[in-house]
Amino acid sequence: MLKNDYLPAKSYTDPAYFTLEQEHIFSKTWAFAGLREDITKPGQFISVQAGLNNIIVIMDENHTLRAYHNICPHRGTQLLAPKGKVDKHITCPYHDWRFDLNGQLRSLPKKNIEFKDLDKKCFALKAASVELWRGMLWVHPEENPIKLSQWLGEIVDHIGPHDVEKLVEATNDVVVKDVAANWKIVIENYIDHYHLAQLHAGTLNMYDHAKANFQFFGPHFAFHEPLTKSYHDNIERNSPLPLIKHIEKADLAAWVPMLFPGIGLTASESSWSVFQVIPLAVDKTRIVIRTKIQPSSDLTYLSQSMRSAFYWRNLIFAKDATASDDHPLASEDFLAEDIYVCEQLQRSLTSPMYQQGPSALFGEAPVREYQRIVWQYIKAYSPEQ
Repeated sequence: MLKNDYLPAKSYTDPAYFTLEQEHIFSKTWAFAGLREDITKPGQFISVQAGLNNIIVIMDENHTLRAYHNICPHRGTQLLAPKGKVDKHITCPYHDWRFDLNGQLRSLPKKNIEFKDLDKKCFALKAASVELWRGMLWVHPEENPIKLSQWLGEIVDHIGPHDVEKLVEATNDVVVKDVAANWKIVIENYIDHYHLAQLHAGTLNMYDHAKANFQFFGPHFAFHEPLTKSYHDNIERNSPLPLIKHIEKADLAAWVPMLFPGIGLTASESSWSVFQVIPLAVDKTRIVIRTKIQPSSDLTYLSQSMRSAFYWRNLIFAKDATASDDHPLASEDFLAEDIYVCEQLQRSLTSPMYQQGPSALFGEAPVREYQRIVWQYIKAYSPEQ
């Protein structure tokens, strides 16, 4: 039974819980797969891990997106690498079974000798689901799951005014970080309002944390935080990148929703990012961040950087008194700050002296609700039962 609104500490350290989460959360919900521009031509594909399933998304010859489980129906070999392009067939690297882009088995070596009675129609690729939403590709392991629009529900009205398809991906700016912490710790940190004014006193002080608004819509989390008046009044100078033109100045703010179980959409006055949380092990999580920005010339970006330099040079950075200049808490990088505390917390959870303390009434309410939602997915299978 869940006590005091907290998940059991073991759920962050015990591989048995990790297995349950992979099976009953990540294998049964929609997963972010990529951006629309990742697949634009027939034969282009990407693959993504969705819980216990590896899913291929590929464009067929009619420019229709299709999704298949990345498993050969012969012996189970993975068919395709993480991304690439094929011509007209998907070919198994093990025994050269060949499938068309519609998933149908077309040929196999020595069929008339080795598989005389095999009916090729019975060995098509196993279908999964793919949908396109706001310039993003989403997959589900089931062939006929709940529609993505139904899964997202009311959260779609609370994710911010950014038109993702009017933005362009920042060149060579994909961030990949492996974090020595459980995936839930990373998400809980993402939605924890209480730490913003403390841990990020210097790196996120352009936001008015006291005026933040946040709530859950189903399993999904909405977050909005306005800019401080001083930053907003001079935003054309202060913004580190060119402002996003299609957003009204009054709406320039932080919009940071979290789509269950672990996709953040981090949007600001000058950028929009996908913050993808990928569980690798009970104590290891990969973060992948892809960022889109306002289309502008290199000269425009250089000029904006120079204009904003004064503001950023004068940030009052709250350094840890014991931290050296190369310490994460002295890095002036809020992601480095977050990773550091997540990893420290993971270490503490394994201590026999660990005990959960009180939870902030307002600022940590999202963490309590998130834990409750996760528990609903796994409680029937929990080792605690």
